[in-house]
Amino acid sequence: MKLRILAIADEESKYYWDFFEKSKLEGIDLIISCGDLAPQYLSFLATYAKVPVLYVHGNHDGCYDDTPPDGCESIEDRIYEYRGLRILGLGGSMCYNFGAYQYTESQMKRRIRKLAMQLKLRKGVDILVCHSPAFGINDGEDLPHRGFACITELLIKQKPKLFLHGHVHLNYGRNMKREDTYMDTRIINAYERHVFEMEFPDVPEKKQLFGGTK
Repeated sequence: MKLRILAIADEESKYYWDFFEKSKLEGIDLIISCGDLAPQYLSFLATYAKVPVLYVHGNHDGCYDDTPPDGCESIEDRIYEYRGLRILGLGGSMCYNFGAYQYTESQMKRRIRKLAMQLKLRKGVDILVCHSPAFGINDGEDLPHRGFACITELLIKQKPKLFLHGHVHLNYGRNMKREDTYMDTRIINAYERHVFEMEFPDVPEKKQLFGGTK
């Protein structure tokens, strides 16, 4: 069976927000935000889509601390299970000016190490959701847009079916890719909006956060 997913990041889409029609969200099963979007925008989508809206933080999402998006669920440092798919969130970017949700390579590596028990109990992950790309895979050469090497290592070790990220806007240059493949992992840059399908296990639907429940 197939799941229809709307991935979003970095820029609020006029297609949905400025020129909204409820029919545009019909058939969407899940919405995943890869960060740097207004919390009001996520709340708006959650209100009209009537499906789970999951998110990680971007490096410009400091306002989420005071104004988290209503009706949405943070998957930071957790595995969220939806229709048998294991979804792991690791938001933030490389640290370049010590702002909110910025991490050094060592700090991101520690976050991943803390997930070891969750990954073992769940026997891996199907979808990895980050704000930043992985190092060496469609990332930038400058420090603010450089990917994390430990995320690349996580892709190699866990072999998720899908890796979603944002942060490097597709309008940065001709070489930016919407989709790519690394080993056996499908990679999607969620900049603005992208709707796609993926297979999911035919199991009873349930929602659960490992490492905490809501």
